[in-house]
Amino acid sequence: QGQLVESGGGLVQPGGSLRLSCVASGFTFRLYHMSWYRQAPGKERELVGAISNTGGNTNYIDSVKGRCTIYRDNTLNTVYLQMNSLKPEDTAVYYCKGTYNSYSYWGRGTQVTVSS
Repeated sequence: QGQLVESGGGLVQPGGSLRLSCVASGFTFRLYHMSWYRQAPGKERELVGAISNTGGNTNYIDSVKGRCTIYRDNTLNTVYLQMNSLKPEDTAVYYCKGTYNSYSYWGRGTQVTVSS
């Protein structure tokens, strides 16, 4: 059974940086398109960005463009979300998702809190 485990969240001051990691197991990671989502308190889960299975293509929502970078290492079965210049409105639980055809897996999330 496939599994995704996120890590790297925490409390950071505005303007700070975090790198989230998502480690995959139990499926062929290199085939999967990977995405990062977030869900803030009282809000719906939203897509932050995504990366193709080879890592050659990425896309992001407008609110994080220029501040976030998604990359992956298929040798380590890991996808990353580097977040810089963090803002209080980035506070949320961050989830990774893997998708391949009709198959998908979600992680359980990691909390990111941006506060002074």
